[in-house]
Amino acid sequence: MKLYIKERVFSWNDQFTVKDENGWDKYFVEGEFFSFGKKLHLLDIHGREVALIRQQLLTLMPRYTVSVGGRDLAEIRKEFTFFYQRYVIDGLGWEVEGSIWAHEYEIRKNGRLIVRISKEWFTWGDSYCLDIADPADELLALAVVLTIDCVAESNNNN
Repeated sequence: MKLYIKERVFSWNDQFTVKDENGWDKYFVEGEFFSFGKKLHLLDIHGREVALIRQQLLTLMPRYTVSVGGRDLAEIRKEFTFFYQRYVIDGLGWEVEGSIWAHEYEIRKNGRLIVRISKEWFTWGDSYCLDIADPADELLALAVVLTIDCVAESNNNN
């Protein structure tokens, strides 16, 4: 299954829509600008919150928690490296491989593909495509990818 996110929409204070492979609205994402630490709310098409991404404060490197149903399920940490971006996903056993800067990467668990992220040129405008292997991983995969891309984008702006 595929989800599409319009290019250059990643921002903590914006609102944007995630579309399915048929171009239908699937999720809405709303950022909080005035809060202690950055927060992203993932909403279903009925406006109900299905996941929350929040920044942990007072850490040396960026660190975020993904919650679903009020339970913290994953922690995404950016690690210090000189020549490439490296992220660790704790709690799910997922690993990030590929080029985050080019938006061409995969997330795997024990070698099994969870989601492949790529830039799509001839879709709903220039978009990022999330090709999710198992529909059961859809929400968590989306939340993790949004977290990584928001942190990468904020680092590019600094």
